[in-house]
Amino acid sequence: MFNALRTGVLLAALTALFMAVGYFIGGTSGMMIAFVVALGTNLFAYWNSDQMVLRMQNAVPVERSQVPELYEMVDVLSQRAGIPTPTVYVIHSDQPNAFATGRDPDHAAVAVSTGLLRSLDTREVAGVVAHELAHIRSRDTLTMTITATFAGAISMLAQFGLFFGGGNNNRDNPMGGIGTLLMVFLAPMAAALVQMAISRTREYEADRDGAEISNDPLALAAALEKIARAADREVNIAAERNPAMAHMYIINPLSGARMDNLFSTHPDTGNRIAALHKLAAEMRLDDKGAMRSPRPAPRNAAPSGGNGWRVPSSGGFREDGGQKGPWG
Repeated sequence: MFNALRTGVLLAALTALFMAVGYFIGGTSGMMIAFVVALGTNLFAYWNSDQMVLRMQNAVPVERSQVPELYEMVDVLSQRAGIPTPTVYVIHSDQPNAFATGRDPDHAAVAVSTGLLRSLDTREVAGVVAHELAHIRSRDTLTMTITATFAGAISMLAQFGLFFGGGNNNRDNPMGGIGTLLMVFLAPMAAALVQMAISRTREYEADRDGAEISNDPLALAAALEKIARAADREVNIAAERNPAMAHMYIINPLSGARMDNLFSTHPDTGNRIAALHKLAAEMRLDDKGAMRSPRPAPRNAAPSGGNGWRVPSSGGFREDGGQKGPWG
């Protein structure tokens, strides 16, 4: 109920922003046109934006036969999360990263990059997958995908107004060229601030929920550290071309600062890692994902399957914990 209300409030706020851009560009008629476009954007974002995001990020679906161990990992973690197994996609990018999308848990997808599969070990990959499944379970994927779609549409509308509606002689423009110029800079910034506020809050919650799904918060912490370090060196071309979607990734895929401030799409990675280490201490887990000094189990207790992710004996992972496959 809360997530549905949050999504409704988000849609209303972005629609209002969209109409404001239309008003400052074309007055009342511009606002009405923007309202009609916003309604169409709402419908499109709900039904089709997930596929649009996957295409724009160059994510391709993979069959279970291609990555059996990754699929098995997603299956097991999805069962722990209590959601259907999402479709698995691979992004052919050297930058290690991942994101999830979809309007609900029944229509969801998880996309991981080939760089992530090459550079992270099995426990760390499982931590990242669990984080993305946490987004799906809480329906963050709908909220974040809609935000990305609207942010891109608002930016395009502002640019359109600059070229076609920004003349000082436009009588229907309440502030003439000045109003249009203000919208060109302020509207995308306002949309970006909405993205940032949503993403930063949800990333902390998905870190905690994902760590509880995998029962291995330190593996996720190690993964975040590796991804953040590599993201500074490797360029994600698809993300750079579509920066409105950067907030969907587990770590900011764009070049630039990673500071925990108003203009960052993600919380500071160091803060996230510290929170995960604190959670591991609360869960009494060591750096291998095992309980520290576990208490004796009751005699009638059911056998435990382990505390963290355990690699099956067969599949497509190397003995050192890395993954083998078409990416290396």
